Amino acid sequence: GVGMGMTAPVSITAFPAEDGSLQQKVKVFLRIPSQFQASPPCPSDDSIKIEERQEMTIYSTQFGGYAKEADYVNYAAKLKSALGTEAMYRKDFYFCNGYDPPMKPYWRRNEVWFVKE
Repeated sequence: GVGMGMTAPVSITAFPAEDGSLQQKVKVFLRIPSQFQASPPCPSDDSIKIEERQEMTIYSTQFGGYAKEADYVNYAAKLKSALGTEAMYRKDFYFCNGYDPPMKPYWRRNEVWFVKE
């Protein structure tokens, strides 16, 4: 019953298939605003869970525009290529992040994150 408004980034966990495409399972993360973090409101929907994301170090790339799945896949491939074979990061998932509301037409910010191992 508590309205918290939209937070940024909206972070979607992508699970890549062997060919680089994304599997059809996703996990969406919304940041709980600071004033609610010590005691977040309980979700009224059983499919919504409150999880504490552990501290992490990431490799990231940023791009603009209205991001589609193909954009995230493309930029994930570019980031993978840029990192080469020496960087150690999780290969079983990555994060697709959007920072802007749908009605913002210009200067949009999107990111792909790989989690360092």
